[in-house]
Amino acid sequence: MAETKTKAEEEWKAILSPEQFRVLRKKGTEPAGTGKYDSHYEEGVYDCAACGTPLYKSTTKFKSGCGWPAFFDAIPGAVNRHEDRAFGMVRTEITCAACGGHLGHIFKGEGFPTPTDERHCVNSVSLTFKS
Repeated sequence: MAETKTKAEEEWKAILSPEQFRVLRKKGTEPAGTGKYDSHYEEGVYDCAACGTPLYKSTTKFKSGCGWPAFFDAIPGAVNRHEDRAFGMVRTEITCAACGGHLGHIFKGEGFPTPTDERHCVNSVSLTFKS
């Protein structure tokens, strides 16, 4: 389980870029195909851009063609799942278990040949990478 890392909204504004704040703290989405990790396939770990918690191993990343980094599973205990009923649909939102930062959404049953039959569709701006 991730160690809880909370901050006041003004503290997050001070340490995150405006785009990171919009996505991570206000549940925004970066435009498809614009993120630096969409076509990134080096070996390493993707961490939360807000608090540095390790979220995804590169071994779970796959090419989905969706325009955002796609993973079939997170590091155990690193992300939380929440029902999201915005925009007239039901989706599963994923957030960093440590700081609550918005990462993206999980989609199931799309037919990708992955062990979990899930696609964690994650905003690049929500991530940093360590090799």
